[in-house]
Amino acid sequence: MLFELNNPEATQQALNILRKGDNFQWYVIFMLVIVMYIYFSEIGKKNWKIIASGLTLYGIHWFVEIVNALIQHFSGHALWTVPKGTALLLLVGVGVELSLMFSIAGIAVAKMLPEDPKEKIFGIPNRLFYGLFNAAFASILEIFLVMTPTFVWVYPWWGALTVFITVYIPFFCGATYAYDWKPKTRRIVIGSIWAVDFIMLLIFIPIGWI
Repeated sequence: MLFELNNPEATQQALNILRKGDNFQWYVIFMLVIVMYIYFSEIGKKNWKIIASGLTLYGIHWFVEIVNALIQHFSGHALWTVPKGTALLLLVGVGVELSLMFSIAGIAVAKMLPEDPKEKIFGIPNRLFYGLFNAAFASILEIFLVMTPTFVWVYPWWGALTVFITVYIPFFCGATYAYDWKPKTRRIVIGSIWAVDFIMLLIFIPIGWI
């Protein structure tokens, strides 16, 4: 059961389009400009708390996707793949559209947060509540994504619960708690996350591991 596959062909289909420009669409440029506009609007307002949430979630996103790609390299199959439907497959499990969406997801979550971190919702600290709520929402949304041919959970044991615990809780709780970090903590934590991401990309892409 552990090594059975839902769709073993999806891995090779994803590898066939990995970082190839054959399917490129111009809407990607439009999406990139929108992301830039959102970030620079917040930077112009000096909303560093919101920027911290956005960069934290996006940095964790890249770390998780790199790990998923490494799993594919060493085991033969990633936990999830994007075999089709993207204008550019960045890594085996993420297309450019999903990645750009996650680049601003942390900003969107930060907009939901009350200024008072001690405020509770249904008896739950609001940072934890919004982190878990958005993680659950994303996990449920992914159930519908795997009903399409564009997103595949490769193993039967990998599903909404596992992605909720191991992927989306770190994503969204990282974003909600980053909102309250002190400036020094932001620099250290966010800088460390992105340094690890860049080092792994710089090493593992050239040697063909991801």
